[in-house]
This record gives sequence, C-alpha cells and structure tokens, in this order.
Amino acid sequence: MDILETIVANKRREVAQQKKAVTLDFLLASGTQRLESRTCSMRRSLEASPSGIIAEFKRRSPSKGWLYPAVRVEDVLPAYGQGGAAACSVLTDSEFFGGSLEDLQHARSIVALPLLRKDFIIDEYQLYQTRVMGADAVLLIAASLTERECRDFAVIAHRLDLEVLLEVHREEELRHLNEHVDMLGVNNRNLGTFDTDINNSFRMIERMKAEAGTDGGAPLFVSESGISDADVVRKLRDAGFRGFLMGETFMKTENPGETMSSFIRRIERDEK
Repeated sequence: MDILETIVANKRREVAQQKKAVTLDFLLASGTQRLESRTCSMRRSLEASPSGIIAEFKRRSPSKGWLYPAVRVEDVLPAYGQGGAAACSVLTDSEFFGGSLEDLQHARSIVALPLLRKDFIIDEYQLYQTRVMGADAVLLIAASLTERECRDFAVIAHRLDLEVLLEVHREEELRHLNEHVDMLGVNNRNLGTFDTDINNSFRMIERMKAEAGTDGGAPLFVSESGISDADVVRKLRDAGFRGFLMGETFMKTENPGETMSSFIRRIERDEK
C-alpha cells in the first residue's frame, strides 16, 4: 500500500466516525448562518493577483515530518493576507498533516482571503463540512476518486457555492476533468511516493490546455508543490499557470508570513 492509499483508507474510517458523531442533519442545522453567507471566489482572486500565490497553512508532511508543530492559525494567516497572498490553503487532515477542521473555522474568522480546504475528499459529507467551516473552495484529488465521484462531488460543491480545484498528477487523470471544475491543478508531488519534481507542471501544461480548451469556461491552471524559486514561478506563469500553491517553503521557516512576503517581492522584481 502506497502513501496515498494509506491516507485514503484512514480517511474513510475517520469520515465514518465523524458522520456518526455529527449527523448531516445536525451539521446543516448548526451551520445555517454560514450556509447562507456568500463565498469569495478563489479563481477571480488568482486571476487578479500579480503573484497568484496560494499560501498554505501546514504543520507537517508525511514525508518531511513536523515542519512547525506548535504554530497557530493566528500566527500565520493574517500575515499571509497582509503579505500579498491571493488565497490561503488550510490542511484539515489531522493524522498525516497535523491540521483540523477547527483550523479552517478559525481561519475564516480572522481573514477575508479566499480559503481552500485541502484534504482527501472521499465522501459528499465532507463537502457540507467544508462549506459550514467557512471555506470558499475545495480540493478534489483525481488519484483518490473515480471520474463519476469527481463529477458528482463537483456538482454538489457548486450547489453549495464552493469552487472546485481538481488536482491531477498524470495525464491519464485529466479524464476526471469536467465542466464543473473551476481550477485545474497539477501536483508536482507524486502522492504515492511523495517524491517531488517541479518539471511535472511543464510536462503537463500542453496536455492540460488541450483537454481544458481555451474558451471562457476553461479552468484556471494551478501548479502545486515543490515551488521554492521566484524565477520558477515566472517561468510557470509564462507557460500558462496563474496559481501557485506553496506550503513547505514558507511553513518550515520561523516566520512563514514574512518568508512569503519576501518571496512575492522577488517575483515582482523579476517581472520589472
């Protein structure tokens, strides 16, 4: 069993327990105010942003271990917002990434930026959780879903006013793309082995363009993981990407917000 299979197996057990502890009816009843509130478009924020940085709040990684174990949401996310991030990604998996739904809920209470819930979505119940806890967008990972599940979950997400970021790693996974996907991300990290290769984005981009089309309904392209060089962001942007999801580069430092701000300043200098 590879790392992704291990994570997904654990996630199925975890979600089953959550559904027993908090029924969907109770979840929806307790989240009425949030469900009636408007969400903020992550896609539009990325389109308008000069940097396109999706700054991630991430305490640990299955491959790297703990990055910043004691860090709190309030220590990082406001600084991400002030430093120029276009959006924030919040890890909510506890077992492998040290996150929680409470992190997402707290993030919503202290920042106005679009929030992406990053987790391993394998049950529609999690989509309702995502909306109630305050996210604006949800990650769907092609490698852990069937094409039918991906479409069904994307439809439900839109019904809940959530945008969808579909993540692929290999060309074959582009079959999961459907008209309900707002953003198409390529993960430079193999979720089976957790090996990272930034060149995966460059290898995938032309096939992504061919599959997505070029009309107004085409998804916005996002490069995820392994990005640590401002010059690489410039090259990815030239290739067609408009979003850049970065976590470890910032979270392994003592001051993630300042590290991100400095990174964005380097991008701006390169573009002048």
